Amino acid sequence: MANSTAATQPLKDRVAIVTGASRGIGRAIALHLTSLGARVLINYSSNSALADSLAAEINSSSDVRAATFQADISVPEQVKSLFDAAESTFDSEIHILVNSAGVLDPKYPSLADTDVHDFDKTIAINTRGAFLCCREAANRIKRGGGGRIICLSTSVVASLKPGYVAYTASKAAVEAMVKILAKELKGTGITANAVAPGAVATDMFFAGKSEEVIEKAVAECPLGRLGETDDVAPVVGFLASDAGQWVNGQIIRVNGGSAI
Repeated sequence: MANSTAATQPLKDRVAIVTGASRGIGRAIALHLTSLGARVLINYSSNSALADSLAAEINSSSDVRAATFQADISVPEQVKSLFDAAESTFDSEIHILVNSAGVLDPKYPSLADTDVHDFDKTIAINTRGAFLCCREAANRIKRGGGGRIICLSTSVVASLKPGYVAYTASKAAVEAMVKILAKELKGTGITANAVAPGAVATDMFFAGKSEEVIEKAVAECPLGRLGETDDVAPVVGFLASDAGQWVNGQIIRVNGGSAI
């Protein structure tokens, strides 16, 4: 029975924080991790209704395996409170951080036309937020095996599309941080990796895009479609599990071949 449980629920009773989990890729990741047995703290920045709905969906079919917590990950004190909440809610050490929170300027300006306020907002959430979450995780995630830090990046770091300068720069910094963090965590048993999706059918992807731009994104993919959130979540689940323990300091591009 124990072996059967380990096979079907490889994350049984491990505690995960998923930032930006009320919608999009973060939501799919939270659902997937709980399906693997994890207990998940669903972080959101503003939409409590979506976060509460997700927690209710998860908890309707099992014991209480999900709770919600509002935090702006660009604020150090709120990140600390987020980790405090995970520990107190589940009365356990934290095993997994998935930093999925992120923003993208839907105006897609060139560098010359990028507003400084918009640039600063992108860096604040995508880069500073990832730094603060990774820093807290590096100090508080369980040592000795099973500790995982997984950041969401973007395949645009590889494709370097015009109109994405702030977004790409913010995520390129995250990829560099993850690679260095993996080395700095030597001896702890904690791995650090990034998952970099391509075009995925989410509200954030569709915002501000014409039908022509969306069709072009589909045409650029050798598999002939947009990604789905469920294409990304299992990759995160693998990295979070013991099966992914030998993957460390890597950037996994999940994009159907659209950026290599």
